[in-house]
Amino acid sequence: MTERIQLDPLEPWVEIKTTKQDYQNADPKLLETMLGQLHLIRAFEEAILDIAGEGLVHGPAHSSVGQEGGAVGSIVGMRPTDAINGSHRGHHQFLAKAIAYVAPQLDVTNLVTSQVQEVLQKTAAEILGLAQGYCKGRGGSMHLQWHEAGALGTNAIVGGGVPLAAGNAWSQKRAGTTDMTTSYFGDGAVNIGSVLESMNLTAAWDVPLVFFIENNLYAVSTTVAEATKEDRLSGRGVGFGIPSWRVDGMDPLAVWHVMQEVEEHVRSGKGPAVVEAEVYRFFHQNGAFPGSAFGYRSKEEEEHWRSRDPLDKVANEMIELGLITQEQVADTRKQAVAAMELVALELLEPDLDGKPGARKIKANLWPDAGFVDVGLRSDLSELTGAKTLEQDSYTGETTDIRFVDAMAKGMDRQMELDDRIIILGEDVHRLKGGTNGATKGLPDKYDGRVLGTPISENAFAGLGGGMAMDGRFRPVVEFMYPDFLWVAADQVFNQIGKARHMFGGQNPVPLVLRTKIAMGSGYGSQHLMDPAGIFATAPGWRVVAASNPFDYIGLMNAALKMEDPVLMIEHVDLYTQRGLIPADDLDYHIEFGKARVVREGKDTTILSYLNMVNITKEALDQTGLDGELIDLRWLDRASIDWDTIGESIKKTNSVVIVEQGVQGTSYGGWLSDEIQRRFFDHLDQPVQRVHGREASPSISKVLERASIAGLEEVVAGLNLVKEGFGKN
Repeated sequence: MTERIQLDPLEPWVEIKTTKQDYQNADPKLLETMLGQLHLIRAFEEAILDIAGEGLVHGPAHSSVGQEGGAVGSIVGMRPTDAINGSHRGHHQFLAKAIAYVAPQLDVTNLVTSQVQEVLQKTAAEILGLAQGYCKGRGGSMHLQWHEAGALGTNAIVGGGVPLAAGNAWSQKRAGTTDMTTSYFGDGAVNIGSVLESMNLTAAWDVPLVFFIENNLYAVSTTVAEATKEDRLSGRGVGFGIPSWRVDGMDPLAVWHVMQEVEEHVRSGKGPAVVEAEVYRFFHQNGAFPGSAFGYRSKEEEEHWRSRDPLDKVANEMIELGLITQEQVADTRKQAVAAMELVALELLEPDLDGKPGARKIKANLWPDAGFVDVGLRSDLSELTGAKTLEQDSYTGETTDIRFVDAMAKGMDRQMELDDRIIILGEDVHRLKGGTNGATKGLPDKYDGRVLGTPISENAFAGLGGGMAMDGRFRPVVEFMYPDFLWVAADQVFNQIGKARHMFGGQNPVPLVLRTKIAMGSGYGSQHLMDPAGIFATAPGWRVVAASNPFDYIGLMNAALKMEDPVLMIEHVDLYTQRGLIPADDLDYHIEFGKARVVREGKDTTILSYLNMVNITKEALDQTGLDGELIDLRWLDRASIDWDTIGESIKKTNSVVIVEQGVQGTSYGGWLSDEIQRRFFDHLDQPVQRVHGREASPSISKVLERASIAGLEEVVAGLNLVKEGFGKN
């Protein structure tokens, strides 16, 4: 007969409730501060709903009315150096952190100081899209950030901010602090992969992150019971070995007590924690109508939850204890409402062309339209004075070395110089340098700075993004194959790529993402893409690609100094090829935005990158075409060397773009469009292209070769030019 053994969770899972005694024992100033914050946030949200109802909020206004207890109870006891981020419904968390930063204790007899008034006004201005907002109007309701106060930024992607919070928390730990980060998200996010991946990763690494689940019972109109079997959502944490707490989020003091226990655990270095606070949004997903107006909630249910309003809970307990009078509570409410009336007076004015009583936004408060692209990337001042070298003109002593060994050697030098550089990715810490040798010798030499991650691209890419945005570290994230970017597309494109611009163009995102193209290796359709075309059309990213070891070191050194996310594309065919690098000086840069003329010519301009540069050189030898071959090196829109390209085109009046990958996502599609727009008057023919086929490379050796461009295809393309398509 089989034996049955009852298994218990690795970490405890508890529910916390307050008693009358807890309120009696509570610091009266804590309760007063809670009450003041609750009323400020409630008045703010109601005022925003009124303004939105007048059509003056461009986009959604996801109010937190009813949910203030969880935010206030969890944040009121935090340090200024603790950090938070949240989701699209994050006004209450942002305000709680911002108000606590400028006024750690509130006096309800004088609730609204000038600093508190400024917080309310700047937050409202941001939601309205105005220049004086915290993100200069770019963030709006869903993207609120104030780094100084520890508000890392709320997020419109469900669960999207959690990996970033993990990166911030990792940085806090690595910097030697006992600070912590709390990431707020709703019940809908607990089934998102990035959240669950982050739980696993932070638990494995003992990262001081609090996963704060606001269980408001509905993801838009879908109930928790419909979405998951275990509706006690804090149970997610137990499955990853994370201690978990469940609490009534309508009781701010209960939440505060939970956070006291959570902080003791997290600050002592024991790793993450999960808190589930049951809360209730009084209105629909967006706007000022209740859920019952849309048929998915009953009025009886709404009345029940309104009877448990956290503002009333704290006020009634304080009144019962003789700490405040009903008149003082009413005056607290009056002060908060008056503060928002003043905000409205500062931001709005009568609309004389509208209906009686109509308002409009003051015209002088809008951002200037010319600000639209400002701050998308760094101004590159960080590269000022950098020493630059070119292989063709370098006269010093050189060393002949394999490409991949040069990669490891160059990174070793930079990690020696800059202890902020952290490498992370799958297997980078094992196998004598990762799967290809790019980190050879680094894990032993730089303890704790080469991090082997679980297979979880969403989590570790986002964690790298959070590290970069924290500012204390410069992560180098490795995707073993570029196809895996689709697994982490939210973090790569929605988060890392957009962060600087979205939050006002002020915060650097110094991250390098390394990945290798492996066409010809037989790994098939899900491992062999060229990501250049995807990243070149994605905002915020810089893209570099080296065809030789000398250039790789110089390009990587530049990437590691830049305050932008940089994609470094490599190719497995180059790893074993040899080349020359300086014997004693590895601290040089390849000049920003500078292409290399590999071979001069007059018949046609040939643009290429990576391994196809060498293949094109061989093709030119075979065809005898006098082509001018340019190794682009810097591929993105903001970095590409239009001067060198343009000078060549004006000489040859013809262009051929050579790349190896498939046609649909190719880099050449974007590049040819730009060339024909910029240099149409100098072209004697349309831009010619050499590229792979439509299908992704297959496992079959024959079909893989047929799907990609190689020497044969480049020769054929150049012969077309030689036979009359180009200039003779």
